[in-house]
Amino acid sequence: MKTVNLLVSLIAGVSVAGCAATTGWRPTVDTYNDRNAYRLEQDMHECQQLASQAASSVKETATGAVVGGLIGAAGGAAIGAVTGSPGKGAAIGAAAGGIGGAAKQGIQSDDGYRNAYRSCLRQRGHTVLN
Repeated sequence: MKTVNLLVSLIAGVSVAGCAATTGWRPTVDTYNDRNAYRLEQDMHECQQLASQAASSVKETATGAVVGGLIGAAGGAAIGAVTGSPGKGAAIGAAAGGIGGAAKQGIQSDDGYRNAYRSCLRQRGHTVLN
């Protein structure tokens, strides 16, 4: 039962972190003296799609969860072995490491998404403020 709860928590963490890059964030663009202001909405849409592809957050988040889970399980098993319960320690460590790894990768993916979005708009001649 505890293993199921840990697995559900891990999946929830991966799902939340994996959605970070697609939360609807849009960069702020200054259209004053922008020769390309007339096509800003089209460029925003196209750059958003390109940024989503560049970030590929779900894959990166899942990879972070797996790597974090493996590291957490190893560390948890070692600590659990000292206290007499390596299995329980591994399960707790895997859950904590998996969620932490997923969150870290999700945040990095979100940063990659925002950077790609900004870069795309700037390359199309827009002044991006954030």
